[in-house]
Amino acid sequence: MAALVIQMVDELARRLEHDSAHALTESRGAVEDARERALVRLRVLADVRQAARHLEDQTAHAAAASGAGYPEIGQAVSMSRQGARRRWPGLISHSTPRPAPHPTPRSS
Repeated sequence: MAALVIQMVDELARRLEHDSAHALTESRGAVEDARERALVRLRVLADVRQAARHLEDQTAHAAAASGAGYPEIGQAVSMSRQGARRRWPGLISHSTPRPAPHPTPRSS
C-alpha cells in the first residue's frame, strides 16, 4: 500500500511541478533550470505533506468520534498509543458516558 501511495504522490508532484514549471523562462541555463525545477518540486511536496497531515488529523478526529481509542489510532498510523496521544492531545474524551450498572436483584 505504501509503495502505491508513494507512486501516486510522485505522479501528482510531477504534474504539479510541470504546471508550475511553465512559468520558467526558456532563457535560463540548464543548471538554473534544474535548480528551479528541484525547488518547485520541493515546494509541491511540502504542500502535499501539509495536505496529507491535514487529512490525517481530520480522519483521526473522525475515528475518535466513532469510538476508536489511542491504541487503535496509533496502530493505524504506525505509532504507539503514547505517540498518538502526543500527536493528537485531547482527542479522546475520558468523560464518555458509560452505561449505568444494573443492580443485581437480591432475594429475600
